[in-house]
Order: sequence, then structure tokens, then C-alpha cells
Amino acid sequence: MYTESELLPISALQHIVFCERQCALIHLEQAWVENQFTAEGRALHERTHSQESENRHEKHTERGMPIRSLELGIAGMADVVEFSGNNVPYPIEYKRGRPKAKNMDEIQLCAEAICIEEMLNVHLQEGALFYGKTRRRKTVIFNDDLRAQTKNAAKRLHELVNAGITPAPIYTEKCKRCSFFDLCKPKIFSKKHNVELYIKRMLEKSLKDDDED
Repeated sequence: MYTESELLPISALQHIVFCERQCALIHLEQAWVENQFTAEGRALHERTHSQESENRHEKHTERGMPIRSLELGIAGMADVVEFSGNNVPYPIEYKRGRPKAKNMDEIQLCAEAICIEEMLNVHLQEGALFYGKTRRRKTVIFNDDLRAQTKNAAKRLHELVNAGITPAPIYTEKCKRCSFFDLCKPKIFSKKHNVELYIKRMLEKSLKDDDED
């Protein structure tokens, strides 16, 4: 269990799943790069949180609901939480784009569910992701596998922050889609890192050969 002072942002789980270097740049080095997509996403969340709570057809809707989990060591806001007639919370996370190949959105939503479970002493079976491009909800089941991935992501996040070291870049295709591409310079630093590893391996090999002689 973590203390209140050790809580980290729920949004950081998306960053750690997408790229540990990006996560470190944001949460260790306090860097941020705004582009069209991040600006649109921020505006979507601000609009969602600014709307008032409402009661309609035996359903109560909370927006911008503060949540936290001492088990995972995270805190933040749930975009929307619906309470139906049986009063079971149904969290909904809003995203500006489309469903992603990697399940970072599902992990963030599951983390929100775990927060709500801990705070309200309930068990949630599912929630939803609402994507701005498709204008549709995607149902997410909080099964054992997703819960394990979420807890592992939270653990990795705390380990990264506690270590206080920004990982070296590893250039992949996903780097092209990252708003931190120019700041991170993955192609340049990846080559430098590879050269350093090569020199280290050659030195180790040379020392081993000398010992054998």
C-alpha cells in the first residue's frame, strides 16, 4: 500500500505502457510537447469535466470524479461515472481518436475501476471507452488478465519514478506517431546507445581473451 504523498497520476499509466522513455520525459524531466492531437484530447477532457452532474431515467452521472487507489499508488479523475438503478458505478473514459492496437486505454480505464472499487467498496465487471472519431463506446471487461496488466503497469511506473533515470531510446515504428519525436531524438540517441554497447561488448571480449591467454 502506498501513502497519499506517493500517489502518481493515472494518466502516467498510458505513458509507461506506450514508452518508458516518454513516461520519464514527462514525469521525471517535466517535459511536455503539445501538438494537434494532445490539444484536442485535452480540450475533450476539459469539456467533459466541466459539464454538471445529472440525473436522468434512474441514472445518475458524475463527471470529473476525483479517484485514487492506495493499492496501485495512483490518483486522478474519472471522466464519467454512471450510477444506474442498482447503484453500481460504470466508468467511461473519453479519448479523442480511435481504438488503439495496444491496450493502454483499457489499462487506464481498469485502473480507474480499481480506484472506484477501493473507494466505494464495490466490484466492477466492466466499463467503456468512448472514442471521439467513431462516436461510439467500446465495452471493456475487467477480467483477471487486464487487472494483472494494470497492476504491473502501476508497479513499473513507481519503479521508474523511484529510480529517477530516463531510459535510453529504442527507435521503433511507433516513434513516428509520438509528439516527443523531436525532443526525444530516438534515431540519434539509439545509434549512440548502440555504439556504446558495441564498444562495451568489444572491451569485455578483449578482457576475456586476455584472461584465457
